[in-house]
Amino acid sequence: MEWLSCIRKTIDFMESHLHDEISVQDVSDAVNVSQMFLQKGFSIMTGYGIGEYLRNRRLYEAAIDLISTDDKIIDIAYSYMYETPESFTKAFSRFHRASPSQIRSKEAPIKTFLPLRINISISGGYIMDYRVLSKAGLKVIGFEKSFSMDTCNEEIPKFWDEMFETYAKNVVMGGEPVTPHEKAIVDCNIGEYGICIDDEQGSMRYLIAGDYHGGEIPEGMSLFEFPEGDWAIFDCYGPMPKAIQNITDRIFNEWLPGNPDYELAGNASVEWYEGTNKLDPDYHSAVWIPVRKK
Repeated sequence: MEWLSCIRKTIDFMESHLHDEISVQDVSDAVNVSQMFLQKGFSIMTGYGIGEYLRNRRLYEAAIDLISTDDKIIDIAYSYMYETPESFTKAFSRFHRASPSQIRSKEAPIKTFLPLRINISISGGYIMDYRVLSKAGLKVIGFEKSFSMDTCNEEIPKFWDEMFETYAKNVVMGGEPVTPHEKAIVDCNIGEYGICIDDEQGSMRYLIAGDYHGGEIPEGMSLFEFPEGDWAIFDCYGPMPKAIQNITDRIFNEWLPGNPDYELAGNASVEWYEGTNKLDPDYHSAVWIPVRKK
């Protein structure tokens, strides 16, 4: 599906289900795109997470119902998928900075949150450099943790720091590998990849990983395997993590909306890192996105 059409259909689907209990999985199923790619792309293009957009729209429409109908507050709360009046009042007051009763009596103004309209504006004329390569299946081993799509940009760099301090510091500083984890880090070059995987639970699995060559899997480490397929490769130069976050934003804001040949495929992507000096102004990394011909 063409990317702009996908985002528009995502918004249309949510707008038609403001009074229904829907999950991120339901939304991604409706537009036939992996949760991870949909959540990441939607957030980059709109500035809102999918759950945040649904919540804000429901709270705005609830305020409209309060001032335009005589429906009981409890009925409006249930109508917009709040399980209790208390949870509705808490969320409503945080969003509008006024309680439902204050809005109904017009003691305070409502906060407007209208349906989004997605358009693309082409400017500058700079074309993103990329190449598409066919790759055999990639099997990786690494340290895994799940993250919310809303906070992953802030939390994943902390995960790298945690992994370094707990498992990798000795060997990165030149020491001989002693523990099973240190041996795996050296043998598999763990840290070459950051693997982002759709976990189908509204969040993202992330692996700090390297190539798996077989053998024992140390406790607490995970395997993941990519099937054979085509990848769009975007090289990136600059200090981490900002450089790779910027190139990811540009992929979803510029490349996907304007690309006539390829669309997203699969449910995972790869961050590739060359070397350990990630604060170098010319540090080389890349983003690998699984794609297929339209």
